[in-house]
Amino acid sequence: MRRTVPTTLLALASTATLVGDWPGFLGPDGNGKSPETKLLDAWPAGGPKEVWRAKAGVGMSGVAVAETVVTLAHQDGRQCVLSYDEKTGELLKSVPVAPAYRNAMGNGPRATPALDGDHAFVFTGEGVLAKVDVAKGAVEWSHNVPGELGGEPAEYGMSSSPLLTEKHVVVIAGSPGATVVAYDRTSGKLAWKAGDDPCGYASPALLEVGGRKQIVAAAGNAVLGLDPANGTVLWRYPWVTDFNCNTANPVAVDGKVLVSSGENHGSVLLDVSGKTPEVVWSTLGPKAVLRSEWQTPVLLGDHLYGMDNVGGAGPITHLVCLKASTGEVVWREPRFGKGNFVAADGKLFLTLLDGSVAAVKATPQGFEELGRIKVVGKTRQAPAVADGRLYVRDDAEIVCLDVTAE
Repeated sequence: MRRTVPTTLLALASTATLVGDWPGFLGPDGNGKSPETKLLDAWPAGGPKEVWRAKAGVGMSGVAVAETVVTLAHQDGRQCVLSYDEKTGELLKSVPVAPAYRNAMGNGPRATPALDGDHAFVFTGEGVLAKVDVAKGAVEWSHNVPGELGGEPAEYGMSSSPLLTEKHVVVIAGSPGATVVAYDRTSGKLAWKAGDDPCGYASPALLEVGGRKQIVAAAGNAVLGLDPANGTVLWRYPWVTDFNCNTANPVAVDGKVLVSSGENHGSVLLDVSGKTPEVVWSTLGPKAVLRSEWQTPVLLGDHLYGMDNVGGAGPITHLVCLKASTGEVVWREPRFGKGNFVAADGKLFLTLLDGSVAAVKATPQGFEELGRIKVVGKTRQAPAVADGRLYVRDDAEIVCLDVTAE
């Protein structure tokens, strides 16, 4: 049973969310955490019960859930918004929004839809931002963002999952004079643009940091703090990585901002209460203890959980727990596996590159795996947790697993 609850996002946005919803990238508050409880503490030998499995299409878009299950995929030669019945997995609508997108690093769209009632805001691989009425199966408005702003799509595809604020939908564009852009959610008109840094692969995040709510965006070579209302740049911190591969989202840690990147780069915790960010702690280079490639670290209590990827996009990845205030390693599970995760009910729910799904107890007391099972093919997408179910997708299917405790 779902019920309406206030969330961090709702303090600024008008989107209604319910316990059991996963309405966009990294969940209801955009921090990789679900408020759900009473989930499996240990997995049976065969893994959680499979509720349904449905055909999807090629793409790296995650799954969003709010009464229906919505994703973005390259299907039938086009990038389409796909919606499924949450209970049965029946395909309800397939709404084309752009031509097929192909890229040497993987085909199809990258960004996860943001849901608001019957509407989905989506961002395609080449950078088409669209508002789709999912129930009616109609596109209400769309913009080729880099094309209209005089820019080019990012080398590996546009990956910014849309962020919904009270009036706007915000994406990272990386265009000249428009690192970050906001469009009116109703009319689709350009509301503001800010910054002059190239595109990265992270998504804008709405964070309570530096004593106020800010949009924090990791671009290709810097991190920006912006006023959500008008895009005024509040601060900028240079953060240059190989190939502009800033992919993990910034994370709020006790009013400060954690930034973490792979390619052997590392992490830094920033105090952004002034115009010039100040470093609280950092761990950088080949000996860094947290180098987040795809996976956004999750803060649970006083500890950060993350994936430390060794080398330049290499296959060796450690699962780590750090003391958030200092960056000190509490525990490390060496060579755990490359992948992605979210958190719920004191557990980490993980997808691994080989298509396995796993659960790990989220505790600073030490590493404890609760179960692991192969579910799909090769995948990079983080799972979604909604109404006691775990949703996983690859380039062919969406799978729904029941993870409620019996």
